[in-house]
Amino acid sequence: MPMNILVTGASGFVGRNLCETLKTLQDGRNKTRPELSIGEIYEYDIDTDTALLDEFCAKTKFVFNLAGVNRPKDNAEFMAGNFGFASVLLDTLKKHHNTCPVMLSSSIQATLIGRYGQSDYGKSKLAGEELFFDYAKETGAPVLVYRFANLFGKWCRSNYNSAVATFCNNIANGLPIQVNDRSTELELLYIDDLVEEMLDALEGKPHRCDYAGLNPIEKEDGRYCYAPISHKAALGEIVDLLESFHAQPQTLLMPEIPNGSFAKKLYSTYLSYLPKEATAFQLKMNVDARGSFTELLKTSDHGQFSVNISKPGITKGQHWHNSKWEQFIVVAGHGLIQERNINTGEMVEFEVSGDNIEAVYMIPGWSHNIINLSDTENLVTVMTCNEVFDLAHPDTFSEPV
Repeated sequence: MPMNILVTGASGFVGRNLCETLKTLQDGRNKTRPELSIGEIYEYDIDTDTALLDEFCAKTKFVFNLAGVNRPKDNAEFMAGNFGFASVLLDTLKKHHNTCPVMLSSSIQATLIGRYGQSDYGKSKLAGEELFFDYAKETGAPVLVYRFANLFGKWCRSNYNSAVATFCNNIANGLPIQVNDRSTELELLYIDDLVEEMLDALEGKPHRCDYAGLNPIEKEDGRYCYAPISHKAALGEIVDLLESFHAQPQTLLMPEIPNGSFAKKLYSTYLSYLPKEATAFQLKMNVDARGSFTELLKTSDHGQFSVNISKPGITKGQHWHNSKWEQFIVVAGHGLIQERNINTGEMVEFEVSGDNIEAVYMIPGWSHNIINLSDTENLVTVMTCNEVFDLAHPDTFSEPV
């Protein structure tokens, strides 16, 4: 049976990401959670008609309470926003005898440890936690309390309460940033990892923990819940990565972004802050009478990618390499690739076409060329190379095939 879901704080950073994901599950675009059947998604926020809260609490089967106050004009608003609304929400659920699971977004500041010791925000979050735990004891409803660390990802508001969002926005838009101590380390939680944990919770499989100071310790019957994938990064590391992303249109160098890494998630986040005019950038076409050659992308350890355009009847190449190797992939036009072993004289030929795309290795020690066989059409070839071109050590020696 489809599950109706109430999301409070639906227009906020976490709420927006969660709601958009729920919608993809609801209409079948997202097939990663086949066990989930999403009914109505009730989005509730500060400007929603308060009468709707009563209706939503009567019908919902799961509550994500993401509503809260981060930057009030007066510190007293912390308690009103983070404790007061939670009270109203739980009272409304009790009114309808609805004991569905309720998730609370709290904060690591609720530990009141170290620099958080005098945090009015942390105190209001801790009060909200205790309210939820008392509600669970009173009603028997499952309560899932998450203490978020520093969140980052697309749609996070800059110059508000996220250093990563501010750095991404300012560097993407050419604005100055301020870093007081590059060695300051942050505990960071990526929005997609958080949303996946929230979906786990929706499926009845939250990750539970207790806390040892600021650190969650996994425990099957723990009082709290947590997202198991997080990252630690120093401010200096974050800024250096962002500046390398910002320089990529000029350098073409793609930094290392291994799957699951903080760098990969930060790059996705950075791109979401680009101004519209920066989403496209010009590449340098090296043009001559034969056609053009354009470098597309360089990597630190996987070589580079380029595109070569040859005019009708033109032959390019006629050289060999000691260690460098390439792949030629014709994507448009009709051509001939020839290779000759300069040691044995052995020859191979490959007739290639954009109508039947294949990759051909240019082998070390074999002179090679590529010939446009057409009288009228350009030959377009994507070329990969195992190393970035080094003008001081080109490893390229002219010799006809």
